[in-house]
Amino acid sequence: MYRVELYESSQKGAWDSFLDRAKNSVFLFKRDYMEYHADRFDDYSLMVYRKDKLFALLPANRKDDTVYSHQGLTFGGLILDSKAIVADVIEVFENINNFLRENGVKEVVYKTLPYIYSSLPAQEDLYALFRTADPKFVARNIASVIYQDNKIKFIESRKSGIRKAKNNNIEVVRSDDFAAFWDILNENLLNKYGAKPVHTLDEILLLKSRFPENIQLYLGMKDGKAVGGTVLYIFDRVVHTQYISASLEGKELGALDLMFDQIINTDYTNYPIFDFGTSNEDNGHVLNESLIFQKQGFGGRGVVYDIYQYSL
Repeated sequence: MYRVELYESSQKGAWDSFLDRAKNSVFLFKRDYMEYHADRFDDYSLMVYRKDKLFALLPANRKDDTVYSHQGLTFGGLILDSKAIVADVIEVFENINNFLRENGVKEVVYKTLPYIYSSLPAQEDLYALFRTADPKFVARNIASVIYQDNKIKFIESRKSGIRKAKNNNIEVVRSDDFAAFWDILNENLLNKYGAKPVHTLDEILLLKSRFPENIQLYLGMKDGKAVGGTVLYIFDRVVHTQYISASLEGKELGALDLMFDQIINTDYTNYPIFDFGTSNEDNGHVLNESLIFQKQGFGGRGVVYDIYQYSL
């Protein structure tokens, strides 16, 4: 009944069209997003057909004898037709795993899509994984999430930052000046972690050109100069912070406090969920307490991002 095939570029239209009717897809799974860093990953995405009709997708890449839920994406997992029930998904996993064994794959690292991103309940994959693969946790990161219809009030330090920003004439604007923000972001990451952003400036500009409505930049401005900002990824139900950063001046003046007050309480109240993203290192074993303190101060509470591993 089921047939598993490797994705090929000629199937881009079929892949993207399926995403539009799936119950747990996000724009990150569109091929124009997945392939911006095609030079870094050996794509091994799978397409699953049921009675010759496309029924499920698995964005993935392969390295040696291991297949990963795509390492270049924040989220992963099996993308399902809205009609899929748990018995179907168990069969899909069995067929996927048989296909992978036949092609020399020995291990799978499976990244999940947090439930808040699905348009319908869609955790059949986790049950099917349990039934068919004897998986183990390899990562559990925790995100800070706000439900717009049941918000927790900002703590006093966040309210104080808002007052300070207003008193210092900080202006919050939606902007296309990604270069100004990347200067702040690069400096912060380099000084604090010796690291660089996941995306280069050229890459985020390319993605913005491909997904202009889904990728938005907000800046906090002081006297015409950017002192902080955030890159938002806009999904169907969720607004997600992909990057947050402020200069020393911006931190001192409360620029981020005012910015998130506007974003959460004014600009995006029509989206049910606001996701600040995770605050972890080392696959969740390290919690960045200062970062999560800030996010929890805006009312964010925990939703986990999980990754599993299993052998074939």
